Amino acid sequence: MMEDSSEFPYLAESRAPFSLAEYERRLDKVRAAMDAQGLDMLFIEDPSNMAWLTGYDGWSFYVHQGVLVFHDADPMWWGRGQDANGAVRTVWMDNAHVAQYADIYVQSTERHPMQALARMIKDLGYGEKRIGVEMDNYYFSAKAYLTLLEELPEAQLIDAGGLVNWQRGVKSDEELDFMRRAARISESLVDKVLELVEPGLPKNELVAEICRQAIRGVDEDWGDYAAIVPLLPSGSDAAAPHLTWDGRPFETGEATFFEMSGCYRRYHAPFSRTVFLGEPPDYLLRAEAALVEGLEAGLQAARAGNRACDVANALAAPLEAAGISRSARCGYPIGLSYPPDWGERTISFRAEDETILEPGMTFHFMPGLWMENWGMEITEPILITPSGPAETFCNRPRQLFVKR
Repeated sequence: MMEDSSEFPYLAESRAPFSLAEYERRLDKVRAAMDAQGLDMLFIEDPSNMAWLTGYDGWSFYVHQGVLVFHDADPMWWGRGQDANGAVRTVWMDNAHVAQYADIYVQSTERHPMQALARMIKDLGYGEKRIGVEMDNYYFSAKAYLTLLEELPEAQLIDAGGLVNWQRGVKSDEELDFMRRAARISESLVDKVLELVEPGLPKNELVAEICRQAIRGVDEDWGDYAAIVPLLPSGSDAAAPHLTWDGRPFETGEATFFEMSGCYRRYHAPFSRTVFLGEPPDYLLRAEAALVEGLEAGLQAARAGNRACDVANALAAPLEAAGISRSARCGYPIGLSYPPDWGERTISFRAEDETILEPGMTFHFMPGLWMENWGMEITEPILITPSGPAETFCNRPRQLFVKR
């Protein structure tokens, strides 16, 4: 059952980061997508989608929580009782649209939070309706789905995975402002790496400085925690793109790529550069030249009206000419995100994706090279503009940095 809103302290002004008009714009898009899929109600657990629609911001996604979206009423935040006070302090809706469940449901072997949610859905009159749920989502478990099926036998649970994600693709001016602030922080992280990295420096010590800079931010723009930790494999380990760090020192004769992102109010601008300590071998210099050529070609292809595959194909041509074969996608949408991923999980820059690019879409153009015994990343967070090639959010040289 929805709790009496009088239990929560009334806050005259929400901390939600955007204007009410911006949240209404987002709701209009989501409701239109719900209507196209014949959904009476939508239940989302993805914290990025929750924040995008309501402003909710808290490290509570390790328990079940979510947002109910209706056609004819404001959304309702639903979650653990102790997190409800965080909801009334961050969402734009009034207290009557914050609902909680008792702590006895948390990590219990005897009951499940979806039982409480199902009762609330019935009380709201949706027990026999078509309800969209995010089937392929990190946070919506198999147990959650099976419990809802059992508790709502008259309802139809419809796969609405990605429904909200696709509405997030074209960014508003307010969102782009946040991403530009995040990009300034991303630039400062690369600058910090180039300042400090040297042979003998333990990796964890450099990461400590990277994290300090990321949270400190730039000027008045404070840094939030990023959805992914710094990734910085060296030498042959750079063949594996998602390794983090340990206490071993950087060594002469090795390349290290640094994949990092500044984060401002949950908005990201992922940015990668590679540093070689010592004299780089010819194969890395040839790879650098081909990769930079491919990046430039991809930025030219990343235009409104072109397709996602056009970017991937533009990148591939110089790499193939240099004898470099890569099979992974080379980009994905970015914006507002929570762990474990700063991508929006919709479009991919790959040969098979024919999605049309639109002004206001934002991507991490990410053509990493992960070969058998080495790796290199030179990447750009980009914005699709109304005309002309993509705009890059960051402004640092596209090159293999060398410290001798």
